[in-house]
Amino acid sequence: MPTLAELWLPIVVAAVFVFVVSSVVHMALQIHKHDFATLPDEAKSLDALRSLGLKPGSYRFPACNSMKDMQSPEMAEKLRRGPVGMLTVFPNGPMAMGKALGQWFVFCIVVAVLVAYVAGISLPRGAEFMAVFRVTTTVAFLGFAFSSVTDSIWKALSWAVTAKFVFDGVLYALATGVAFAWLWPGAAA
Repeated sequence: MPTLAELWLPIVVAAVFVFVVSSVVHMALQIHKHDFATLPDEAKSLDALRSLGLKPGSYRFPACNSMKDMQSPEMAEKLRRGPVGMLTVFPNGPMAMGKALGQWFVFCIVVAVLVAYVAGISLPRGAEFMAVFRVTTTVAFLGFAFSSVTDSIWKALSWAVTAKFVFDGVLYALATGVAFAWLWPGAAA
């Protein structure tokens, strides 16, 4: 059974592979280009939102403070009349891509560490390429692909958009599996 310390190289290489694959998916393939719709009459909508002085954060509307409030006739009427939704407000200005990419890379490392942990307790040193590939790809798939499913369940994200994120997760899992199978300790060269 290899230790996490022995798996540092596949952990880092897997994270780099996923980072590169995600860059290709988002910059070259651009399959997520139309994931979100534009607000109707965007200028007017933005003026209305600006007038509210919203701070960065997540908002739900209509909102209630308790389950009792949720069952009130007033809340039922608000929900019936709509709109009903969630809104995420980012800080003003351009997106901090450096920070987001750094956080994404840290997430890739965390997933790779969890993959290494499960593979390390499941597989011996010198395990065959396909055995390592199957275990590590499966665990990576759980980490990268299923995290977006809850957005469709609880946040009304389109299932078509979620399907694209699951597809991304399949690609990231395959990249992770290749890195681990290739660099598995004691594997035949």
